[in-house]
This record gives sequence, C-alpha cells and structure tokens, in this order.
Amino acid sequence: MSSDQTYYGLPAEVKFCKRCVISNQRPSSTVEFKSNIKDKKETIDFDEHGICSACRYHDEKEVNIDWKQREDTLMKLCDKFRKDDGTYDMIIPGSGGKDSAFTSHIMKYKYGMNPLTVTWAPHLYTNIGWKNFNNWMHEGGLDNILYTPNGKLHRLLTKFAFHNLLHPFQPFIIGQRIIGPAMAARYGVKLVMYGENQAEYGNKVDANNIPTMNTEFFSVEDPLEMSLGGVKMKDIIKDYGYKKADFAPYIPVSPEELHAKGVEVHYLGYYLKWDPQECYYYAVENTGFSSNTERTEGSYSKYSSIDDKIDPFHYFTTLAKFGIGRATYDAAQEIRNGKITREEGQFLVKKFDQEFPHKFFTEFLEYIDTSEEEFNRIVDKFRSPHLWGKNEQGEWKLRHNVNNDGLDD
Repeated sequence: MSSDQTYYGLPAEVKFCKRCVISNQRPSSTVEFKSNIKDKKETIDFDEHGICSACRYHDEKEVNIDWKQREDTLMKLCDKFRKDDGTYDMIIPGSGGKDSAFTSHIMKYKYGMNPLTVTWAPHLYTNIGWKNFNNWMHEGGLDNILYTPNGKLHRLLTKFAFHNLLHPFQPFIIGQRIIGPAMAARYGVKLVMYGENQAEYGNKVDANNIPTMNTEFFSVEDPLEMSLGGVKMKDIIKDYGYKKADFAPYIPVSPEELHAKGVEVHYLGYYLKWDPQECYYYAVENTGFSSNTERTEGSYSKYSSIDDKIDPFHYFTTLAKFGIGRATYDAAQEIRNGKITREEGQFLVKKFDQEFPHKFFTEFLEYIDTSEEEFNRIVDKFRSPHLWGKNEQGEWKLRHNVNNDGLDD
C-alpha cells in the first residue's frame, strides 16, 4: 500500500504539537459517535506556531478565564435548580471513577445540591472498578442507579462496532452520553451535570466557551434507521430476532422533549478549573477512590479509566486508526497541566504507547465472539497506510512519531 494513501479523511501530513505530544491525527470528541468509518474526521486544530488547540485552551484557562466569576455563575445555576421538597436537584452521570466521584461529591457537599448519580454499566467490571463504584456510594455518601442494558444485545453491538468500525466502545459511549438526559426526563429532574467537556482536548478553542452540551446531537428522526456498530437497527431486528423495545436504552430523548421538560445539560469543567490529577486526589480523600495496584497497559497511569476490562482495547484501536495510544493521551494532558515535561512525555510515549493489552485479551475475544486471528486481521485492515508501514522484520511500525524516529522519519 502506498504511504500516500490516507483513511478517514485524516491529514496526510503527520504533525506533532510543539508543546505537548499529541498529533494532528487526533479526532475531535464528536468522532466517538460517528458510525461511518468513511466519514471525514474532524481533527484537532494546530495554529501557525504548531501549537494544538488543547494547549491553546489550557493557556485560556490559565490566563484569560476569571474562575471566581465562573464559580459565582455555577452557584447561581445551582440556586436556579435547587429544590426544597427533598427530591433530586440534578443528575450526574458517571462510573465512580475519579472525575464523576469529584463532580458528584463536590456538588453535594460544597454546593449543597441533592444529586442522583446514574451509571451506564461497563461491559466487564474490573475488580478495582467494582470496588470504586461501591465506595462512591458507601464512602462518598451518594445515591446511584446502575443501568445495565441487555447484555446479550450489548455484546452483539460491541462485536459489530469492533468488526465494522474498529471502535468497540461505540455502543458504550452512546449509552454513557445519553443516560444523563434520559434519566433527567424520566425522573423530572431539570439539571444534568457532566464533569469535563471532552472538547477541551481536541475541538476548536471556542467550543469550550459554551457551558452546555448540544443536545441536537441526540436528534433521531427514525430510531429504526439508527446505526449501532455500523449496522442499522432495523437490520439487526430483522436478522437477529430482536424487537425495537430491546433497543430502548440506546434511543436518545429528543431535543424537543428535553426542551419541553426544561432539561439543561452542563459541564462542570466550564465552571471549575479542571485538572484530572487534582480530581484524583479529591476522590481518594472524599470517596474512597483507589488507584490500581499496577499501571494500565499502554500507559504509565494507575488511576484513569480502570473500571472496564474492555477499556484497554478502546485505546489500542485508536492507536491502530489514528496512531495515538493511551500514553499519548495521558502524557499530553499531564504536560499541559505541568505535571511532566514534554521530554518526559516523549519518553513515556516511546516506552508505553504501543504496548499490547494482554491482561484481558482472552476475555475480550470471548466477549465479542472473535478469534485471535480475526482480531489481528481486522486491526490491520484499519491501519491507515499514511500512518503505518512494516519494517524489514515484517512488524508494524508508525511512519512518524513524536520522538522523530519512526519508519519514515
């Protein structure tokens, strides 16, 4: 295959941010939900100085945002939705990881709200994930609804997503994003609060100046035409014997219904200066959150995204499609927040980014009913030729990397 050939509409020339370690191949947050692999991907912005939009927004956070004023706005928002009849003031979606633990606890105990936390269940809980989930309620003092979709159907959708999109997390991400508004509409709660806005890490800088989620994204004219894992709902019903009712967890509440019920979906990261490592410290102190006993495969971190056994394969597939693995995401974020230097980040990326996640590999293959041979064939099919090539030993290598020692560097 020619190294000039690109997939997914990605930029043909690979560039790396001069301040962090992210490349211009990083998709924007909206790409997580797209089901057509042929869609042209919106990717992270670079300015004329070679600085990515995530680093530029970090500068905004440090210099140009009045966080005291933002917090005052948050308190007014709380007063607007606060109830005095003992019912829930707000819905906070999350897993009990460091971010949702921070968001829910601080909203209840600092800002005096009465939140209901809601969890879209992981595919396969890890031991540490289940422990942290329980501590979230028992030590953090919070109410929770654990929402688990039809496991048989969810496995099938995950298999489709891996085979058709190389995106095994797509059905999970859809559920994770729509559960907050869905539960708000169901329980008559008008405020939904997510933690950080993922737009902070890859979208245009201006996208972070809006405190609310664009619920137009959830608009679905005909649910039967919805594509889940790259397959339309109507075709899954026809070919696999399911009913439309089985897909209820995946069908979003319409923007019109949310508007009619007065539901607003906000990001706490707009109002409070967001720092993932500080969220971790807060969660440990206040909700009994524990980091893992060993680092996560593909990275050096022990406390981020540790609740689902399939999570490592989400990051491995982003590595295959976009040349960006888990260590790159972690290091880029920590460079911006001043926890490590760019040179340290480059070293960590080189050491861990392309590490294969062996620990839960057998369970993952069983979950999606796929052989190891199929797994490798599918992964290789999705490698864009402009990102990957084979060395003399027949091993896949990135053509370009942040250490400037790739196959074609």
